[in-house]
Amino acid sequence: MGDPIINHLAVFVSAISDFAVGALWYSPLLFYKRWMSANAFTEEDLKKGNPAVTYGLTFVLAYIISYNLAFFLGTPDIDASMGLLYGFLTGIWAAAAFTIVALFEKRSIAYVLINTSYMLVAFTLKGVIIGAWR
Repeated sequence: MGDPIINHLAVFVSAISDFAVGALWYSPLLFYKRWMSANAFTEEDLKKGNPAVTYGLTFVLAYIISYNLAFFLGTPDIDASMGLLYGFLTGIWAAAAFTIVALFEKRSIAYVLINTSYMLVAFTLKGVIIGAWR
């Protein structure tokens, strides 16, 4: 296997896509109320903490994940449809690992389904972006 083909701008956009998916997923349009309830959060709870740290670390981790996925998708035969498939399969790994932790934390099925379905969508989109943008 030769050097992987990585479009660094696609990796950056892929990392940013987590914010777009998350903004919709955890918004009042979709799962905001259910997610708040599943976590027993109040509006005051969400105001605690440092958003710069939360969003900054989120971006760094999303960037690392995107680069990792780009290495796996770095062969010349990868296109958008293969990126979609591999992104989805990677999302399955992430969702399964998340679910294992949630099981031991005795989390609700709503909590698991909201968060793991976000992961599936986010990873699938990452794969499409990286696979298509060669």
